[in-house]
Amino acid sequence: MTEPAVGAGHHRRSPPTGVTVRYTCGVTGDEVLVAVARDLNSAAIHLLRGMRAVDRISGLTPARLSALSVLVFGGPMTLGGLATTEGVSSPTMTRIVDGLVGHGLATRTTHPDSGRQVLVGATPAGEDLMTRAAERRFALIVAALEDLDPGRREKLVAAAPVLRELAGLLPRTPP
Repeated sequence: MTEPAVGAGHHRRSPPTGVTVRYTCGVTGDEVLVAVARDLNSAAIHLLRGMRAVDRISGLTPARLSALSVLVFGGPMTLGGLATTEGVSSPTMTRIVDGLVGHGLATRTTHPDSGRQVLVGATPAGEDLMTRAAERRFALIVAALEDLDPGRREKLVAAAPVLRELAGLLPRTPP
């Protein structure tokens, strides 16, 4: 078994496949959390990187696909709200939405409570594109899960709700 390279920087390599990392060998509680955070960060980056190829099938840039996902799964919202959710400036979001509208994937409508605000929503074509993109991602993940040893797969099944809870605890804006 190997120990995490706590404090060795953010470029440490992950252990080889099949090697279990013991986080509790000779490290303090804070060091354990930092090591787990590094592993979770690395896993998230590698999962997203692995999905880029199937995301490219949609024909949208990552920024447009992400914004469309927010609109499809979260519902219509103001341009400013969408910019905040995506962590970009309003002018950047305006350009992203312009592209979505230009492709017939989103619409702009006047906000019912404020004539000064615009609501952005997905069109049926946008919903269809996003649903197919999500299904491609799910299929990719399912195929990878099927390749895992059944015992390890069960651990991921049990951990998935906790990972979702952890994601919900992260601040939406930098602290």
